[in-house]
Amino acid sequence: MTHGTVLLADPDRAAVVGAVVNNNPELGSDMAGRIVDEAVKYLAAVADSPQPLVPSRVVDEGWHTLILHTRVYQKLCSQLGTFIHHTPEPRDPSRHNPDAITRTRQAIVAAGYTVDDALWLAPDDTTIPVAASCTHGPGGPEGSCTGNPDGDGPSGPN
Repeated sequence: MTHGTVLLADPDRAAVVGAVVNNNPELGSDMAGRIVDEAVKYLAAVADSPQPLVPSRVVDEGWHTLILHTRVYQKLCSQLGTFIHHTPEPRDPSRHNPDAITRTRQAIVAAGYTVDDALWLAPDDTTIPVAASCTHGPGGPEGSCTGNPDGDGPSGPN
């Protein structure tokens, strides 16, 4: 399995892609679809990884939009076997950890997916402009970028 969309029903994917386009009209539906697909692959990797994983700023846009589609997100997390929390923090490119991005990309490949390299940009690279503007830190009591509902699983600064 190499394509994240196998985890989303076509109508669900279309709704999420449409919302990404509405929030980022300059992207177009093809790029929005790639972002959603990569966010799904990222979440699948997080669900299976014991190590901290982080999304790129671009992939995070897809994750944010998935979360706003609560029924779709709940169904996806159920398929993945765990609910993946999201704790945004103010954007701070100085906290960028390239090793965390590399580890995340490797985990996506290990989960059986192909990485869309163009979507894993450094946080200050605005080649692909998106509305998402947060970074991710270690889990707290409300959870984080992790499959662990206690918030102490795979998470870390990007």
